[in-house]
Amino acid sequence: MIWFLGSAACLVCTGFIVRSILQPQTIDISAASKDLALYKDQLREVDSDLARGVLSETESESARLEISRRILAADKRAQMETLANPAPSIVNKLLAAFVILTVLTGSLGIYANLGKPNLPDRPLVARLAAAQEARAQRLSQEDAEVQVPDEKINIPEDYLKLVKKLREAIKKRPNDEQGLRLLALHEFRIGKYRAARKAHTRIMKVVGDKVTAKDYIDFAEVMIFATNGYVSPEAEITLSQALKLKPNDGRTRYYSGLAMAQNGRADVAYRLWEGLLKEGPQDAAWIPLIKSQIDDVARLAGINMSNQPLPGPTTDQINAASEMTKEGRKKMIRGMVAGLGERLATNGGTMNEWARLIRALGVLGETARASEIWNEAKDVFSDNPKALNLLLEAAQAAEISQ
Repeated sequence: MIWFLGSAACLVCTGFIVRSILQPQTIDISAASKDLALYKDQLREVDSDLARGVLSETESESARLEISRRILAADKRAQMETLANPAPSIVNKLLAAFVILTVLTGSLGIYANLGKPNLPDRPLVARLAAAQEARAQRLSQEDAEVQVPDEKINIPEDYLKLVKKLREAIKKRPNDEQGLRLLALHEFRIGKYRAARKAHTRIMKVVGDKVTAKDYIDFAEVMIFATNGYVSPEAEITLSQALKLKPNDGRTRYYSGLAMAQNGRADVAYRLWEGLLKEGPQDAAWIPLIKSQIDDVARLAGINMSNQPLPGPTTDQINAASEMTKEGRKKMIRGMVAGLGERLATNGGTMNEWARLIRALGVLGETARASEIWNEAKDVFSDNPKALNLLLEAAQAAEISQ
């Protein structure tokens, strides 16, 4: 379809251009044509004067004859003074052919090179339907777990013996809620995620109607670990139950965003994660996880992260700074810079945050430190041209890019 529409548009546009090149055009450059219009107006005036009695019948007839004579003479002059373009020359024909070849082959060639001519049409309705179908055909929790081996963690032998004793105790008391919670915790710590998930399954049955939001999210998290990050249909249902009981829970919203990203709804995932980044706290466990993935999710959602505003202080912080002394404001800014620098060094961050830190250090006059951050940021984002351009702007603002 796209080939047909593109070709038709090119042909129409090319047709107008070629027509203007090949079609002869008549150009009237004479003054006689203006005289003709004037004499016709005079004839109408004669008729008007006759009707009002200004002219007699004889006078009006004489005037009409004179004006008609002038009209014939002017028409003859007009025909002699009119120029007509000759038939298209060989140069015009060659030019028309060149235009046709250039427009058609050029436009279609560019599309074939930059576009995806073999990609079928994918309207929004079809994409959403495909995403829904893909969700319906996902692997179940147990099928996904089979494909993921247990994580190998170096565990002291005495600790493993204690976990083994705990397993044996649970076999004797399968409905011991406290024992099951301990078993789930320790199975998780030693990398036995499938065993931890099974223990959580039994916990949910034992707890029954007294299940809490934390129980749901802990259960969902263990399921996701057991499948190496894959959010199964069962895990997604568990997350939805957790959200009903605690809609603002950070962990739940992070994993819900992960589920959306895996099921073709990067736009929903981006909105969820963007909200979490804004809300914080910055030391939350999900913040570095989001920062490591949100650029990819934004790209899939059609969002240009380089156009997003640089993160800055909150409104409360700005209001508080306006009431401080110069030294107090400088101290507060240094504290914010120190916190941001420590977080970036520990957990990493987005290109906007790195750029913000470079700019802030430049404002404080700490050019040596800003230069160190600039060099480190270049290594971190060495394969991201957009990030490097943003960081270069920040370095130039801090006067350290030379």
